[in-house]
Amino acid sequence: MEPLLEELGARVITVRGRLVLAQGRAAAAWAQNVWTAPRWLEAASIGQAVRALTALQRNWRGHLLPESGHQRRQALMEAALPHVGSRPLRFGEAAPTAPLGAFTLWEHDLLLASPSTTSPFADGEARFEENRTDPPGRAYLKLWEAFTLDGRRPLPGELCVDLGASPGGWTWVLAGLGARVFSLDKAELAPQVGSLPNVNHCLGSGFGLDPRHVGRVDWLFSDMICYPERLLQIVRQWIEARACAHVVCTLKFQAETDHAVSRAFAAIPGGRLLHLSCNKHELTFIWHEADTV
Repeated sequence: MEPLLEELGARVITVRGRLVLAQGRAAAAWAQNVWTAPRWLEAASIGQAVRALTALQRNWRGHLLPESGHQRRQALMEAALPHVGSRPLRFGEAAPTAPLGAFTLWEHDLLLASPSTTSPFADGEARFEENRTDPPGRAYLKLWEAFTLDGRRPLPGELCVDLGASPGGWTWVLAGLGARVFSLDKAELAPQVGSLPNVNHCLGSGFGLDPRHVGRVDWLFSDMICYPERLLQIVRQWIEARACAHVVCTLKFQAETDHAVSRAFAAIPGGRLLHLSCNKHELTFIWHEADTV
């Protein structure tokens, strides 16, 4: 929450739990879900609230304010609205495409509601049917979420470079898509990942791979631990060398959030920054060469 408040600065009007009311429409990278068309609706009764919401659109999910004292009343409103499914996705399934509105009972008789939001998932929380057996750790979920939200992922046979790959969660995802993966780390991959036939792992530093000596690849990936400004240098090197067509990487911040570096990433033509529900004190950067045209 703190990075979002820092990013918004003087635009913040008030904060209630995880919900931040702010002025303006400028992008906020740290916002997991933005209510893009908020308005106040009278809710003197459950029926009035439901009629007001369904007059705007069909699909709604509520956001419960902590310690509001209106939990039961809001639950009754949600129960009276048309049902919206929320089962975990299988990886590879597309994100929901139907508009999903969000609302909260701000006061006993007052709703704050938006018929449109930036995420297809309630509260921006993407949920998947997890694989608890094959991947080493849970970092793979970040890549699943990034691909699902972006709608693009490596195709079979495409060449991917995974910097700082160990223990191999991202390499596991890429290999499972049928891509050819060149992974690089000072440590070995988990055995079940390193033994995959379309994975070629090299022991070394992700910082030492010069894109001018690699040749053009389809995708560049990095979930390695490094200062965000160092990652920015690497990404710029690959993009300026025209050495890749796509980039997906994680900005991992230390105790302090470097908003200047975040803005520098956001300013790269063809790129965008996301705060995934699977991110911690991190942002995910996605770039496509085709989007720079």
